Amino acid sequence: MELVLAPWLAAMGDGAAPAPDADAALMTRYVQGDTGAFEQLYRRHRAPLYRYILRLSPARADADEVFQEVWMAVIQGRARYVPTARFTTFLFSIAHRRLADRLRQAARRPRAAMPEDVHDGAPDPLAQMENAALGAALAGAVAALSREHREAFLLRLEGELSVDEIAAVTGVPFETAKSRLRAANRALREKLGDWK
Repeated sequence: MELVLAPWLAAMGDGAAPAPDADAALMTRYVQGDTGAFEQLYRRHRAPLYRYILRLSPARADADEVFQEVWMAVIQGRARYVPTARFTTFLFSIAHRRLADRLRQAARRPRAAMPEDVHDGAPDPLAQMENAALGAALAGAVAALSREHREAFLLRLEGELSVDEIAAVTGVPFETAKSRLRAANRALREKLGDWK
């Protein structure tokens, strides 16, 4: 039986870079006028991008707005797109900047509880039941991370970004990004030690 939270647990791995980017070709086709290529990119990245934004946003309404702003930025900036990095790095960099802007705006509002997980499709009910307790523990552990550690972990998990790409997205040196990811993984392993 497949675990619903398998991607979360896999993200706690060694931080190795994901497979080469095939999305750059889709984005290049979109730049050349192929709207079907954009639709493929959107379908492929909407759920991980939204989960990343949602878990770092002060409220669901903010997450919804930032999500729309990110895709609008991709659409409006398509003529300037140059595939110098993976598409996910490009996409999550936009999200990072939009979130930073939104967090500055919302600094005085109290933070809402961590929202429920977002799924592309409905998971198997039995798998949901079996993973409910683990999911709650994991969500709580992720929410308890510092913002910097949570962001590094979610960029690795949701964006499948390498440490180099996390550093580029967050604007910190490689060693800082690596340290944040390592600290997040260590904290999650400690908090979830009973689930081994």
